[in-house]
Amino acid sequence: MENKVTMYNTLTKKVEPFIPNVDGKVSMYTCGPTVYHFAHIGNLRSYICEDVLEKTLRYVGYDVKRVMNITDVGHLSSDADTGEDKMLKGAKREHKTVMEIAKFYTDAFFSDCAKLNIKKPDVVEPATNCIPEFIHMIESLLQKGYAYEAGGNIYFDTSKLEDYYVFSNQSEKELLVGVRDDVDEDTNKRNKSDFVLWFTKSKFDDQELKWDSPWGVGYPGWHIECSCISMKHLGEYMDIHCGGVDNIFPHHTNEVAQSESYLGHKWCNYWFHVHHLNDKSGKMSKSKGDFLTVSLLESKGYDPIVYRLFCLQSHYRKPLEFSYEVLDNMAAAYDKLIRKIGTLNREGEVDQAAFSEYRSRFEEALCSDFNTSMAITVLYDMLKADISDATKYALAESFDYVLSLNLTTAHARKEAETGVDAELEAYVLEKIEERKQAKKAKDFAKADAIRAELLEKGIVIEDTREGVKWKKA
Repeated sequence: MENKVTMYNTLTKKVEPFIPNVDGKVSMYTCGPTVYHFAHIGNLRSYICEDVLEKTLRYVGYDVKRVMNITDVGHLSSDADTGEDKMLKGAKREHKTVMEIAKFYTDAFFSDCAKLNIKKPDVVEPATNCIPEFIHMIESLLQKGYAYEAGGNIYFDTSKLEDYYVFSNQSEKELLVGVRDDVDEDTNKRNKSDFVLWFTKSKFDDQELKWDSPWGVGYPGWHIECSCISMKHLGEYMDIHCGGVDNIFPHHTNEVAQSESYLGHKWCNYWFHVHHLNDKSGKMSKSKGDFLTVSLLESKGYDPIVYRLFCLQSHYRKPLEFSYEVLDNMAAAYDKLIRKIGTLNREGEVDQAAFSEYRSRFEEALCSDFNTSMAITVLYDMLKADISDATKYALAESFDYVLSLNLTTAHARKEAETGVDAELEAYVLEKIEERKQAKKAKDFAKADAIRAELLEKGIVIEDTREGVKWKKA
């Protein structure tokens, strides 16, 4: 099929045409959550952007198969056998078994994804399903001389590679400083950059999940998961691997090392990484206590889709700063947008020439390294254009396949929830604007009369810092 998409490839550090291994088909892998706690909205920014990537590829005609792992075992605080196991930490915190914790937070994660209109991947595979695959790959790496046993653990030997640091021009010394705050030196390693493929029981007597292996009872290292799960479902050649920028080193670096050593050829052609969500103090993370969740936003009265719009207004490769002030502005913009679309007259003919023109512009924005901000600009330009309401509605419906902002359904749902129909809403907004002009002209008697008139119709208005808000009494 015709190649339309260009994307930034972290591996080559440039924007390049996207050409899949098999024409018309895309194999795509997403690093999934470690299910020991709720996902915070910084984590979910990555999944929103990956969702846009997948839906864009489908929108322009590709057949996409997307796979995601669920880390329900292991994932220590460091690549040495130090730090507390995250799953065990969650189990201790809530006095549950590790598998009970995994089930609860896996369900919570996909519930959050549903609220944000993030499509569930075609395949979701928990790590605990794939222990035989992990053991097989580790055995092969040992046989090929890429791994060694020391202190009861199995390590990958990075000195056997010509270029271990495939994603970076930095020196080994620069990368190792400050990778993680809690990494203690593992004296079993031959090289500082070596990483664990399998931990043994001797290191983790209190480890709840462990399995027999040729090297003793234990459990897999974190990095081996994604390599094996992706190969199990996508084969030896993969088109796109996704994750947050904090996955680049060491996680994705280690994935490439072990996968290509095991396979004997290049594994993945394109790497897609989403930048951090920050607040005024820096990157959001669970360890810092800046633990903003979808449920917390809902408890403060925000529709989760407003957060999705907030993410789409920025490019995925740029840091994004969160504040409630910005989210308030986004909520107001979203209400205005869905109201505009909700009041379009859908009857009449769709102008096919206008439809094709704006759809082409929308595709062009998305196919240019998934520029969602420009795609939303095309949406606003279309709504302001001198074309029929029926055409505008059809385009909004089409665009929403990728944007997934409930553009054509949210207004009707809001009407049903509030009991306010489009005619009443238009009347209220007209009166609020009339009152605003009266206050500007210092005609406070008229402004008060308008407030009283609205109250008679069961509408209460309130002047706030963000503007006039209203609701049914």
